Amino acid sequence: MLKYINAYSPSLKKDVQKLIDNRQLGDYLLKKYPKLHTHTTEKALYNYTMELKNSYLKSSNPISKVIYDQKIHTMDLALGTHTFISRVQGNKLKAKNEIRMSHIFKIAPTEFLKMIVTHELAHLKVKEHDKAFYKLCIHIEPSYHQFEFDVRLYLIHLELYGELF
Repeated sequence: MLKYINAYSPSLKKDVQKLIDNRQLGDYLLKKYPKLHTHTTEKALYNYTMELKNSYLKSSNPISKVIYDQKIHTMDLALGTHTFISRVQGNKLKAKNEIRMSHIFKIAPTEFLKMIVTHELAHLKVKEHDKAFYKLCIHIEPSYHQFEFDVRLYLIHLELYGELF
């Protein structure tokens, strides 16, 4: 049940378990994140992603597509994916970057969407989840780690009780 927070401290896991036992996890998340994002269409999601990219990663590779994807399942611990596709067109090599987000975040708090978009944008520059990667995530969103933790709590809630937002 707590697989999404396995790497966290025992005391933190105990606090989360207490919220679950008291059926307060949903209330905690709703109180902390009452505002849902408005980027529910793929065009709006693309524009939002490009705004962030242009603000923080101007010189990175262009993005050709940003979509909500029904095929991304949190059971695989994936919230989004970044793919890099190379194709030969004539005598030129064309490269495309695509970002796909789990459809469960089509209706979610603004902070959750920003965390996932930040994560996928950081992969434009850094492929591995290393120190440089997380430093870039924090550059884009200073509260990245808190939002990531709370997204993990939301995934626990989803698994136990279904959708919250």
